[in-house]
Parts: sequence; structure tokens; C-alpha cells
Amino acid sequence: QVRLVESGGGLVQPGGSLRLSCVVSGSVFSTYAMGWYRQAPGKQRDMVATITSGGRTNYADFVKGRFTISRDNAKKTVYLQMNSLKPEDTAVYSCNILASSYWGQGTQVTVSS
Repeated sequence: QVRLVESGGGLVQPGGSLRLSCVVSGSVFSTYAMGWYRQAPGKQRDMVATITSGGRTNYADFVKGRFTISRDNAKKTVYLQMNSLKPEDTAVYSCNILASSYWGQGTQVTVSS
């Protein structure tokens, strides 16, 4: 059974940083493209960043230059390093095996002073 578990969310002040982690179990992680998504209350879920099995990355315009996605295949983990956080980055962040129905439960990120 494939399972994705996110961690690392929390409350941070504007301009601060957080690193999210998503551990994938029950799958051949290294072959999967992975993605981070976010959903704020009352809004649609948006793609934040994706990374292919080969390490190619893609970012939404609203996080370019601030967020970095990476992966550690040995640890079956995908990361999202978030710097220069803004209040509008407040959302539930979830990871996904791209083109699949496998999602984590999400982790709350709140950016507020």
C-alpha cells in the first residue's frame, strides 16, 4: 500500500523559512515524479512545484526564486524548502505522486506576524 506522509509545517513570521518533507512508503519511489501542491481556505488547489525522477524541477510563478523542491531517493523523501515566506503562502501543503491518486494528508503552513 502506497502512503505519503508530510511534515514540517507550522507557524512562521513573514520573511521566515520552513522545510517540508514528504516520506513515501510502499512504492518504488525513485521512478516517480513528485509534486507539492497547496490549498488555501475557499480556494482551489494549486501546483507549487514538481520534480521528475531525473531531478528536473518546475515551479509555479508565485514561488519562483523562493521555494526549492528536491528529493532523496535513498530516503524516499521529497522536500520543499520555503524561504522568504509571505502571508499569502498560508495554506495546507500536500505532496502527490504525479499522475496518480496518491496524496498525503497535508501539513498546515501559516505565515503571520
